[in-house]
Amino acid sequence: MNKYDQNNDIKTLREFLSYPLNSTDGIFERFSALPGAKKMGTAPARFVYVPGYKPDAAVLVAHADTVWTIAQSRSGVTGIGADDRAGCAILWLLRDSGHSLLITDGEERGCLGASYASRCIDIDNELNAHTFMVEFDRRGANDFKCYDVGTPEFRSYVADMMPGYTEPDRSSCTDICVLCKDICGVNLSIGYYNEHTTSERIEEDEWHATLTAARKWLLDTELKRFELKKNQLRHYVA
Repeated sequence: MNKYDQNNDIKTLREFLSYPLNSTDGIFERFSALPGAKKMGTAPARFVYVPGYKPDAAVLVAHADTVWTIAQSRSGVTGIGADDRAGCAILWLLRDSGHSLLITDGEERGCLGASYASRCIDIDNELNAHTFMVEFDRRGANDFKCYDVGTPEFRSYVADMMPGYTEPDRSSCTDICVLCKDICGVNLSIGYYNEHTTSERIEEDEWHATLTAARKWLLDTELKRFELKKNQLRHYVA
């Protein structure tokens, strides 16, 4: 029997989508209240890090900020903020998994929170002592993207652990591109579409499918470390 309640999962998703779009404070306060949480920096260059306790812990990553590129209309219509409030909801549901959590701010403005974390030497070293990083911040239903922070071995491993998920390309950049220095990272689809516009939407079943697959992978499997080759081409964001 599945011990997880899908209705409760969807309720949590909707709670995170209800946070004001113009502020990350509520999400930061929620994660900052977790035991052991470390909140550092000032908005938008800030992050909350919650250390895990599993010996094979991964770092789970999402960003609290969101943006839409179509100006708010007089009727008050905006995007829904699924990019990346939906990812934050997954991290919240995995908060008791034993894995480490990293919630960043300023991803939409050039990965500001992730860049700040990478400059905090103790935090940077601790993050890169994990097995690998998993970010939940990709549009669509079944993509995974490693950008330039994956190896062939890690890509094959992700494809095995997330059946049906494929890597469409390696372009663009997100927080793991800044954070992963010694270990590999991957970004997973979480079911949103038309991000940054007033027609943004999220398919709850697709979001939940990623959550379910990630639970099986991260909770039921002994993880191994995937190191990033030192001579691998990196794409840094200032």
